Amino acid sequence: MNEVNPIAGAGGRPVGTTRNTTRHHYLIRFRDSGRECTACADSSALRRGDLVMVQREQGLEPATICHRTFSMASPAGERMACQEIVRPATEEEQQRYQLVLVQEQEAFAFCRQQVDRLQLIMHLVRVERFFNDSKIIFYFTAENRVDFRELVKVLVQQYRTRIEMRQIGVRHETQMLGGLGACGRELCCSTFLNKFDSVSIKMAKMQDLPLNPAKISGICNRLLCCLTYEYDSYRTMKRLMPRVGRSLVVDGISYQVLQQHPLAGSLTVLGPDGSHKLLEEAQWRQVESGKIGERGKGGTGDGAEAENTPSSPPSRSRQFRRKKARKPS
Repeated sequence: MNEVNPIAGAGGRPVGTTRNTTRHHYLIRFRDSGRECTACADSSALRRGDLVMVQREQGLEPATICHRTFSMASPAGERMACQEIVRPATEEEQQRYQLVLVQEQEAFAFCRQQVDRLQLIMHLVRVERFFNDSKIIFYFTAENRVDFRELVKVLVQQYRTRIEMRQIGVRHETQMLGGLGACGRELCCSTFLNKFDSVSIKMAKMQDLPLNPAKISGICNRLLCCLTYEYDSYRTMKRLMPRVGRSLVVDGISYQVLQQHPLAGSLTVLGPDGSHKLLEEAQWRQVESGKIGERGKGGTGDGAEAENTPSSPPSRSRQFRRKKARKPS
């Protein structure tokens, strides 16, 4: 704790005191298969695997410490925009937490039996029970709208608490279930992604990726979320390079650009004899700088050619305006 020297007022007494507290950040999970989220605490003594009580909208909820991330000094009156770790869980709360996990599994099995009995076309994904027993949430996926009113009645009679049926998409289903991606690492959606950005096939084309659905799709059978990570960088680099189809004259030979390689800065070009050639960045940049110099001098570059070309004939709208102006009153 860092304390700033107080300002002395009348009589030599301190007028005010500003104190800075160090806030410690941790990555936590509310369920073993859930996604990680950030939480803050005043204590630095928490270790990986500790069960702590976190303040949420519905009240205190137990969570497991994954690991510590960083610490930050902030004024004592301010709180960071993250979830608050209140205290470590007591032994009674730890036992209660294990009971809640068992109850969630039992509720999952019971709900799935009722879904089969009522012949509802829906897929149950997960059951979440609040630590204070105020509500049970049943997450499910379905292609169409499902009439689950009868199912809710059965669940309310069974558990005597508030029941919420929450329909989610396939991406959120994968986020809840977790897994490993094609890169061999844990899925981004189940670790650090807070929201799902829109992904298009244009992003794969911009990065010259094979347009094979099996290679650019994730476990959820949707386009990979990681396609958005480097899309802006590829687009910026390609804009600074000669576009595909453009002609470049190198050493007196005209080449046509076939493909851009942004990471290497090179170009694949087609020669007049039909052969392919790789132009390094220094080669095509030298050509580009030469054209810019010619345009600046106003000699034989594009600017001079534009001056020598005859002006285009006026459009019909311009001719009409001229005739209207010449018409006598």
